Amino acid sequence: MKVPDWKSYKVENIPELMKVQEALAKKGLSDPWLRNEVWRYQQSEWGTKKSRWQNSVFRGFKYGFGAFLVTIVLEKGLSVISPPKDDHHDHH
Repeated sequence: MKVPDWKSYKVENIPELMKVQEALAKKGLSDPWLRNEVWRYQQSEWGTKKSRWQNSVFRGFKYGFGAFLVTIVLEKGLSVISPPKDDHHDHH
């Protein structure tokens, strides 16, 4: 993985961070570290909020669902080959 040059991160390219910068400026403040948050908002690197959410929720879903199906098939197959013995008789 190539680490990008720090100069490529510009607050001016991110509308959300520009709002923060403007709100701070109205109070006579500035945040010299605001540039460090730019990477979080770059859709080209990380996608949209929706795509990140979908990726985190459904990551591994196809493998998990495949393992689920294999387990069901094996359980059904084993119950056909050797049916469970019912030793619970009603002796009163």
